[in-house]
Amino acid sequence: MEEGIEACFRFDWPGFSLDVDLQLPGRGITALFGHSGSGKTTLLRAIAGLERTAHGRLVFSGEIWQDQNRWVPTHKRPIGYVFQEASLFPHLTVMGNLSYGMKRNAAARSINLEHAIELLGIGHLLDRTPDRLSGGERQRVGIARALAVSPRLLLMDEPLAALDLKRRQEILPYLERLHGELEIPLLYVSHSPDEVARLADHLVVMEEGRALASGTLVEILSRLDLPIRLGEDTGVVVEAVVAERDRMWHLVRVAFPGGSLWVREQGSKVGDRVRVRVLARDVSIALESHADSSIVNTLPATVSAIRDESHPALCLVRLEAGGTPLLARLTRRSASALKLTPGCTVWAQIKAVALLA
Repeated sequence: MEEGIEACFRFDWPGFSLDVDLQLPGRGITALFGHSGSGKTTLLRAIAGLERTAHGRLVFSGEIWQDQNRWVPTHKRPIGYVFQEASLFPHLTVMGNLSYGMKRNAAARSINLEHAIELLGIGHLLDRTPDRLSGGERQRVGIARALAVSPRLLLMDEPLAALDLKRRQEILPYLERLHGELEIPLLYVSHSPDEVARLADHLVVMEEGRALASGTLVEILSRLDLPIRLGEDTGVVVEAVVAERDRMWHLVRVAFPGGSLWVREQGSKVGDRVRVRVLARDVSIALESHADSSIVNTLPATVSAIRDESHPALCLVRLEAGGTPLLARLTRRSASALKLTPGCTVWAQIKAVALLA
């Protein structure tokens, strides 16, 4: 995997073991997703060289950073690391903290510091000290400092976990800008379905120190055979393009393989690439198309699989709408009444759609 990341590690500690063998893409955001204690942070620290094991192999873009014969220490790996807390030097200004980061890799600048400052919107904060920053501002400075070392790989360990909801919503657009403009790969640890849906291209699902699945975000979220318990957050993410604006009703139509959906406008322009999230709880199924309904988003689809949910009254139905997967949560009684089986054609009625970016 010349342009990607090969990460194979095995740890055996009292009460916990990690055993993973992953091939990760060399571009975009890969989310390491799972509940607390699943091994996400341990895997990230192993990739950073902060946890060492004799049973490990790490290859980045064809370069061996760790195997039985070679060990590249953390300070020599071209990485940036963002922790849950920014941990800025309190005696330095924001610019002083960024300049400190620049010293580490001054000879190999691949990321322009001015560009990082602009991406993260911290130009007006450069003369402040950390005690004069909000939590969201400190974390943005921490990310900029990680970029200041001009890394070839950026690692983020739940960077929004210590922030309240308002600060998380404040910083997410900046992370989306990084996703859109940085050429380097980013590994992002999270247990938040919302963050993963907005940011990730590739998803690794962790549970009890194992990687249950690894693949594209769209593929993994739509699978029924994985024990991912997201409850009310179960749903899919659809990559789409803004095709039309309805200025009178403040809506935009987003198109994708299999159809299009009307969603509330949020400043997107025609031609913009966007993501929409469709939760299973917001999808119902009909055998015929109904024009006399308040649900304006309906798509022809085919049932591809049905799985019982954790509650015996419910089931989860996977649909294919012209190559775009959808999930619908129904009562088993409704599925039986509609005689749903794999292969039958139906209409997916989508009650709510969230425009993510």
